[in-house]
Amino acid sequence: MTSELMHLKILLPSQVFAEKTRVSSIVADTREGSFALLPHRLDCVAALVPSILIYEIEGQGKIYLAVDEGVLVKTGLDVTISVRDAVGGADLGKLQELVEKDFLVLNDQELKVREISAKLESNLIRRLAEFHHE
Repeated sequence: MTSELMHLKILLPSQVFAEKTRVSSIVADTREGSFALLPHRLDCVAALVPSILIYEIEGQGKIYLAVDEGVLVKTGLDVTISVRDAVGGADLGKLQELVEKDFLVLNDQELKVREISAKLESNLIRRLAEFHHE
């Protein structure tokens, strides 16, 4: 039965955070909501949002991780999750607090940077258009 279970690899920008075998289920969050992966689900790719990732290892129970935004890729029984940051080893309440205080705040800062970049780009395009018409 072990060959019918998933292999999970969680990657951070600078290291492999975790590599687990005998994973029977994974629950992840996207902008559209939560979804579960089971071993025989069709292959997929999903953009993850900052949230609590849950995976279950046969004989060990559920494991909870706070994860920042990233990407999940399932091919066959292999699942690779690449995220900006991940934290485990704390109780569920502390992990949820970490997601809300650290990961979501970073995203708010990133949104501000994107807004400023968009304004700069639109000003540049407008000025180039004016220059072209002269």
